[in-house]
Amino acid sequence: MADIRSESTPTWRRSQRCDTGNCVEAADFGGDIAVRDSKNPDGAVLRFSRDEWQAFVAGVRAGDFEFN
Repeated sequence: MADIRSESTPTWRRSQRCDTGNCVEAADFGGDIAVRDSKNPDGAVLRFSRDEWQAFVAGVRAGDFEFN
């Protein structure tokens, strides 16, 4: 998998609920979804297929990641 920073400059977005600036950012990138830590924009970038991303979002909505 290629380094996302070498391919083009994606438009990064944060949740509207992010009020601290310490959030996860996501970008549409060539049909995939890229994710990074807003505190470290030059750090690691994770890249997921649309199917993987949709499965993750469905899990979040279903409460699969609730920690007690």
